[in-house]
Amino acid sequence: MESTNRLGRILLVFAVVLAVFIGIAGGAVAGGAAAYYMVQRNLMTQAVVAQPVIAPAAAQSAPRQPSAAGAAESTSDEMVTAVQKVAPAVVTVLNTGPQGSGSGSGVIISDKGYILTNNHVVEGASQLAVVFNDGSRRDATLIGTDPLSDVAVIQVGGQLPAVATVGDAAALQPGEQVLAIGSPLGNFRNTVTAGVVSALNRSVGPMEGLIQTDAAINSGNSGGPLINLSGEVVGLNTLVVRNDQLSSSAAPVEGLGFSVPSTIFKGVAEQLIASGKVSYPFLGVSYLPIDGSIAAELNLPVQSGALIQSSRQGVPAVQPGTAAARAGLRDGDIITAIDGSSLDGDTSLRQLLLQHRPGDTVTLTVLRNGQESSVQVTLGERDPNM
Repeated sequence: MESTNRLGRILLVFAVVLAVFIGIAGGAVAGGAAAYYMVQRNLMTQAVVAQPVIAPAAAQSAPRQPSAAGAAESTSDEMVTAVQKVAPAVVTVLNTGPQGSGSGSGVIISDKGYILTNNHVVEGASQLAVVFNDGSRRDATLIGTDPLSDVAVIQVGGQLPAVATVGDAAALQPGEQVLAIGSPLGNFRNTVTAGVVSALNRSVGPMEGLIQTDAAINSGNSGGPLINLSGEVVGLNTLVVRNDQLSSSAAPVEGLGFSVPSTIFKGVAEQLIASGKVSYPFLGVSYLPIDGSIAAELNLPVQSGALIQSSRQGVPAVQPGTAAARAGLRDGDIITAIDGSSLDGDTSLRQLLLQHRPGDTVTLTVLRNGQESSVQVTLGERDPNM
């Protein structure tokens, strides 16, 4: 009897525990089911509310512009790509002459082995050689030189590492990024320096139409290419102005480098390759390029042009027997255009003349005593020794 009662009590406890368990489990299941239902309903409601609406094209937001850091990164990538394109075509030019040896830079411009460099790099050479970007050396032959534009062409035989593309310097704008490649001091082969186009159509001594840049140019860079970010050669680095070239009281000079633009060196190189010399059209006048300062100083009626005047005492402004003399040009005349193309801050008289050959007849627009007239001139040929 007692064992029966004990068994009954055990069964009763078990029943109670089972009931409690079933109640808890059932509640949890029911609660879980209810929560699941509520969550699903809420998500469906949100999905309906957040259903995207496709806006008309005109109402769509503009694409995100790259950040300043992104723009700088893009420019840096362009610079690297441009250098990779041109650098294999850049060489160090070695000049061995009676007075010792010197070096400069050059750039391969033809698959026939023609290399562009400066006249002053190869001047007086008895033997020429080039060192390629990979350090290999090869003898070179002088094809021709032009002291007036400081351009020379040499040639090498054999396989070439690369050929550079010549671009259009006429498309350059002040502020545009450019790169100079060369061998400063003859030791630092294919050094790259960066800068901008500082100005165009600069005159330094007898040279005109030069590109001014603040890209670092040092001794040995002469003859190396100035390139744009498309990897095209737009200039031939030729000189830099330093303090020792100015008065001792002058302020420190930095970033005054100059390059012969492709608009000049391209035609010169073509003539040198074809005949070994350059045939320049010759007008036969001494002149002063006019700008705002000159116009104000001399009280001239125009802000640009070429004022015919003697360059030094005892030398006539219009040389006897020349094209200018035959056309009746006089001291004091102002040439403002050739064949309708105006002389201005970007275009010099020499640049316009170089678009023609000896024997061509051109029409000059001339201002004399305030009166404008058209004068036809048949161009002569410049003496190469001048």
